[in-house]
Amino acid sequence: MAEISGNLTDNEIVSLVMEGDRKAFSTLVKRHQKPLLRVAYRFVKDLDAAEDVVQESFIKAYERLSSFEARSTFKSWLFQICVNTAKNKLRDRMDDMSDIEDVPLAVNAQAEASLVHNAVSQLIQTHVDQLPFKQKTALVMRIYEDMSFKEIAEVMDCPYDTAKANYRHALMRLKDELSSNKDLAQWTQEMNTFFTEINRRVAEVES
Repeated sequence: MAEISGNLTDNEIVSLVMEGDRKAFSTLVKRHQKPLLRVAYRFVKDLDAAEDVVQESFIKAYERLSSFEARSTFKSWLFQICVNTAKNKLRDRMDDMSDIEDVPLAVNAQAEASLVHNAVSQLIQTHVDQLPFKQKTALVMRIYEDMSFKEIAEVMDCPYDTAKANYRHALMRLKDELSSNKDLAQWTQEMNTFFTEINRRVAEVES
């Protein structure tokens, strides 16, 4: 098979795969594996488990490719598979979650730095992890993956307004819980910056 051009869209590559060029799917894997790993890790909190989620997600996507109807973007469809796979992984090992220690994420997530200062990011991440699953999904997709609400709605398989509402509820819940967290009181300047950012994002979603 000829080498796949990097200028081809996801949908064009999907068409090639469906026409028999199975190797073309590797281009989709290379294109999306890093952001998928970031997302998977944010849910399962373990790098090995996240890699398993990503591998399983690509296998499922390949096996179900004939069901992809391009009504959403391939990226949104793929992320939906990844989120659901991560959710199932969490359900399978929920009893062991308290024993898992955080490990550094091996993939850059530059968007994270715009939300919180490094000094308090871990404490804030703890609260993010405690959000209801739908709220966390909306927050992760919007903040860390910079997805539009249309894309988030496609990933979550819900109406556009529901995606926005879950994102807004996540922001407000974080603001309420973190404003009363005594462990963060020592970082007044950083937290003021964080709350300013929260207020900006709430105003953005309400506009």
